[in-house]
Amino acid sequence: MQRPPAPAVLVCSAALLLAACATREAEDDRPPMTPSGVTAQAGSATSVHVMWDRSADDKGVTGYEVYRAGTKVMTLPGTKRMVDIDGLAPRTAYSFTVRARDAAGNLSGTSAAASVTTPSAAPDDHRDPTRPERVEGRTDSGTSVTLTWQPATDDTGVTSYDVYQEDSRVHTVTGTRTSARVTGLRPGTVYTFTVRARDAAENSSPDSNSVDLTTPSAPGDDSANTAPTDLEATVRKGGIELRWTPPETGAPVREHQLHLNGRPATTIVWGAQPPAGTATYTMTVTDEPGTRYSIKLRARLPDGKWGAFSAQRTVVVR
Repeated sequence: MQRPPAPAVLVCSAALLLAACATREAEDDRPPMTPSGVTAQAGSATSVHVMWDRSADDKGVTGYEVYRAGTKVMTLPGTKRMVDIDGLAPRTAYSFTVRARDAAGNLSGTSAAASVTTPSAAPDDHRDPTRPERVEGRTDSGTSVTLTWQPATDDTGVTSYDVYQEDSRVHTVTGTRTSARVTGLRPGTVYTFTVRARDAAENSSPDSNSVDLTTPSAPGDDSANTAPTDLEATVRKGGIELRWTPPETGAPVREHQLHLNGRPATTIVWGAQPPAGTATYTMTVTDEPGTRYSIKLRARLPDGKWGAFSAQRTVVVR
């Protein structure tokens, strides 16, 4: 009986060994770093705002888990580092911790606990706080800004301030604070921020004045220069009048895209000779009084691509 050549057996064994090593190398059994900087602040008598710093992992963090007294109450994607926990009881002490998770399902250690006590409820409180005044801001870096404002007032007391970026709440601080630092932004981007005050009964104030901030661009990136500037939105009878300055592109800007409440609404096109300097457009509206519109624009650039968005303006139909 003929035996197979020995070298063939050795080659096969070597191939199997290499495959096994490659499999072991591909396995990820290293957990992410434990999240730090966890804070918990009462937003009202029945809600708490939990925040934390970004965790790190050799393969990347894909999610976070938030725990209340050791019980998981929320799972979030890796891009989120704050959450509002609702449905809580007034005048009650709570403790929150956070764990990071990677794509392989490895969980980090449990963060240090952040403790908070919700305030007393204010029954039959239907009066909104006054709006925060004189909101101002500065850019700290390409990814963060700091906002400041004058305090609001309320008949039962302001429990928190909510920071909105366009129409999304991105940060919350306690009612004793009059400043907030917003992180996780993109370089070379125009952001519009407003602040609202909130009381223990979840009544929110009207929007503060808006503040537009452009984060510094990364080296070699001038994308922010493609955004329309000086956008104004004024409610008129039967419509909303818009005025803005098109970006400098080296060629006439003949086309702008109008976004309404976060969605493309129409394309504004000029013929052979677009307006020089300030551009204007009146948008017809037929919705009932009290309807809220959020408006922003972007220009079509000479290369056919859309430029960066303008700052956003929010108006309410009278």
